[in-house]
Amino acid sequence: MAASVYDPDPSFCRWFVEPAVYAFGRRRVMAALLDYRRGGTDAERAGADRAWYCAHVPLNAERSPAYGPGGMRDPALDEVGDIKEAWRAL
Repeated sequence: MAASVYDPDPSFCRWFVEPAVYAFGRRRVMAALLDYRRGGTDAERAGADRAWYCAHVPLNAERSPAYGPGGMRDPALDEVGDIKEAWRAL
């Protein structure tokens, strides 16, 4: 997640964020960005804001079989309601 936070070009954030969402789940990615937003420097908080937008990438079976009809992906990996609330509270 550091690469997405430190990259100054918002259009490139997705290149780092999207694979992380598929590999680790949206929850873990957004939790890491929330940590940068809570305790990071000004530059890190700005980078987390840019990457947060990319963390909402739609997930589909064409990119990962885990999201297909017979996929074996734990839905808890993508539950982010509480993390979004914490983000808005900052």
